[in-house]
Amino acid sequence: MDQEFEIFASAPPGLEPFLLAEVVEAGFAAPAAVPGGVVFRGGWADVARANMCLRGAGRVLARIGSFRAMHLAQLDKRSRKFPWSEVLRADVPVRVEVTCRNSKIYHDRAARQRVETAIRETVGAPIEAEAALRVMVRIEDDLVVISLDTSGEPLHRRGHKEAVGKAPMRETLSALFLRACGYDGQETVVDPMCGSGTFVLEAAEIAAGLMPGRSRHFAFEDLALDVPRVGGAEPRPTQLRFYGSDRDDGAIRSSLANAERAGVAGICQFTRAAVSDLQRPGGAPGLVIVNPPYGARIGNRKQLFALYGALGQVMRDRFQGWRFGMVTSDGGLAKATGLALEAGPPVAFGGLSVKLYQARIG
Repeated sequence: MDQEFEIFASAPPGLEPFLLAEVVEAGFAAPAAVPGGVVFRGGWADVARANMCLRGAGRVLARIGSFRAMHLAQLDKRSRKFPWSEVLRADVPVRVEVTCRNSKIYHDRAARQRVETAIRETVGAPIEAEAALRVMVRIEDDLVVISLDTSGEPLHRRGHKEAVGKAPMRETLSALFLRACGYDGQETVVDPMCGSGTFVLEAAEIAAGLMPGRSRHFAFEDLALDVPRVGGAEPRPTQLRFYGSDRDDGAIRSSLANAERAGVAGICQFTRAAVSDLQRPGGAPGLVIVNPPYGARIGNRKQLFALYGALGQVMRDRFQGWRFGMVTSDGGLAKATGLALEAGPPVAFGGLSVKLYQARIG
């Protein structure tokens, strides 16, 4: 197996530039944005580091090899010659997924059976439909590209946020929206409709220098390779504080519990409060970021105009000099804030298309 190969980190369409910025900042080689994510070059140590440190990536795929195949017999033969034993273990079940496009091999299921048989007979690994370790095969223009999903569970499952509320924001999406707002861990963040605390926790972890993957298991740890994890489990000191509020008692309890698990409870404060009661924290201006109800799944849209209007009024009255970011699927509700908002690109979230709206207050 080559020591260096292409690595793909996935991102929601529309947010690739912000994941690219994170990949560049992390120092990975030859990064480039592509539809649905970012590609860069590296080896297995880079795979481990990407899984552990990239906050915005949904998954990390290692593209470990490729070959030409014009028909199923050729796919069968070349799949058996592929060095599976260098990466797969006989005692770890494997799931194989195949997609075919614009190729003489067009039958996904038949192609998958050939690859599964090759793995079973050359490595001895069991093939299971629900296996956590996933071999992904793409056959396009008669080129067979083999990738490994090195993450396993999606990377937004950090292992800290066990308690969630309605329509929770994924941690990876939250991290990308924070970056899109220019957040770099050097300022206070406030979320006045915090739900289970995702924005607040992500911001606090960034400020504390905590790696997002420090508490969880990854699929690369089940490979036939000695791929060491990297460090980053101890927080660095910060004088910043991060604030979340919500009118729901259950949301505040969830946020507090999640902050404890994440190890950032000491720099986070969660308070039960309505938006109209939101107070500006002391210190320098920072970022207010919020994922309010849209009316599509939670709440009555007509009643939400007053909520958005109240949010905008509080921003104008109490948060002069701050930056403001808001995620919503409804441009009409965004307009109801009365703020001079600029909309970002549409992003798929929970079956909806949302946008990040930004403004500077004052």
